[in-house]
Formats: sequence, structure tokens, C-alpha cells
Amino acid sequence: MRAVHRRLDEPTGVTLDPTRAEQDRQSLASALRDLRVATGLSGDRLARRCGMSQSKVSRIETGRLLPSVVDVEQMLNALGVEQTTRCELLRLARLANVEYQDVRASVRRGLHHRQRELAALEVSATRMRHFLPALITGLLQTAEYMQAAMSTPVEPAAGEVARAIALKIERQAVLQDETKNFEFLLTESATRWQLCPPPLMAAQIDRLVSLSRLPNVRIGVLPLSAVVPNGPYHTFVTYDRRLVTIELFSGRLVLREPKDIDYYRALFDFFSTRALWVDQARSFLRGLATEFRAVE
Repeated sequence: MRAVHRRLDEPTGVTLDPTRAEQDRQSLASALRDLRVATGLSGDRLARRCGMSQSKVSRIETGRLLPSVVDVEQMLNALGVEQTTRCELLRLARLANVEYQDVRASVRRGLHHRQRELAALEVSATRMRHFLPALITGLLQTAEYMQAAMSTPVEPAAGEVARAIALKIERQAVLQDETKNFEFLLTESATRWQLCPPPLMAAQIDRLVSLSRLPNVRIGVLPLSAVVPNGPYHTFVTYDRRLVTIELFSGRLVLREPKDIDYYRALFDFFSTRALWVDQARSFLRGLATEFRAVE
């Protein structure tokens, strides 16, 4: 078997280098292919043992499909792999299913590329669920709020934002696609955080009310008055059952492992049951807009 480039005594955790993440995926694909060849099994026989299609095994072995940890475990069981190699490859599978996207790298490439990547995700997904504990997300933003959100005074790296803003505004057209369903759950803190002067905040809250009336868009608010026995630690978005993105100050985590995706879907459900939705949410938001307008 081709040697896997990480040793078992290396520290575990999330890889912070996108190049290394791609190496992890290719190393995993090569190792699985080499193990199968060493055992003398054909791809078709391995597929039958795993309950997979032969084409799926082929895509995994060529690196065209990133296998889940469960996929890898099934393949290793079918191949009768010894314990040390098994542990190494399962850990590599966990690492390969986590990606860190550094904001500095995004700036070097051009922030507009990130907007195109998000647009592609939104086009390919049918159900998107945004948990927003701190700020209002791009799909819901007014142009003025958007400008403030992308022009913060403390940045890990400064980049040209005008083109990114234009593409972000273009992305908002996806909300009109009724073949897709969007759920946006904001905390009260996110709606009250004054990223802009009060009149602009009032306009932003009005936009939330307006968008909440679209037939395929649900906007909820988790009020500070609610008893919620869990903390709203960070923003996350689930795209169907395919992946989860997590926002950090310095970048973004992308999780593809099914167990991670299920966990974040369950978190959204948990917070959702404590939130205001539909008319209650609109009433809350209208009252907040009135508060912003009353500020001298």
C-alpha cells in the first residue's frame, strides 16, 4: 500500500491548509485503491461486499468522490485491513471531510470568487438553513448593510469589495426560485447589532419583513426572552444533507461528514422550536424597525 503521509503520532484536528486538505483526499483515495489491489479484489467484488455501486468505488479510488468516514469503514471491513492501518485511514477520512478556507487566501484570489462559490452551492442545493447568531447574512442584506459588513475596520486581510458586493447582490435572485426552500433563523442579538446607523438598520429590518413573505422563505427570530439551554456559538449553514459551512472571524470551515451534518441539522431544529416564526417574527421585526427609527 502507498504510504499515507500522516503518521499516527501526529496531532489530530482540523487541517488549516487547503493544499494539505487536497493531499489528504488524494492520499486516502490512493491508499484505498492500493489496499484493494493488494488483496486481489476487483472493484465490482469490493462494491458488492460494501453494498455500494461499482461506480461509487471507482470514484472514491480515483479521488473524484470524497468518501464519508462510514464509506471508508465499510471498505476497510470488506478488505479485512489490520488495526493500525485501519485507524490511520479512518483518521485520514475524518481529516479529509473537514476543510478550512482562510480569508487571506480568499483575498489573494479575489473576494468575488468566494461569491461565485456560494452561488454555485445555492444553485445546487434545494434546502438551505442559516443559523445567524451575530449578523444578518448576505442573501438578506440591503446594499448599505452589505457595504458595512464587508468593510469592517479590523480585518485579517484587506481586499477589493466592490466586485464582491455586486456579485452578492446578484446571488439574492436565488431567493425567487420557488424550487428551493430557505430558512433563516436569527437571534435577537443579530437583528439588534448596529452594524449601520439606525436609519439604515431600520431599512434592513424592513427588508427582512418583506423577504419573509416569499412563499419559499422562512425567517425566524430567537428572542432574548426565550429560555434556551444551549449557546449560539457561531453562524452555520446546512446545504441539504451534503455539507455544513461554519463562519469564523478568519475564515470558514466546511464539514462533509454525515454525522457532523446531522448534528448541525439537529441543532437548527433545537433552536427553531424556541424561535418566533411567521406573523410573530414579523411583528417582532416591525417593532424593532420602529425602535431604530425612533433613535435621534
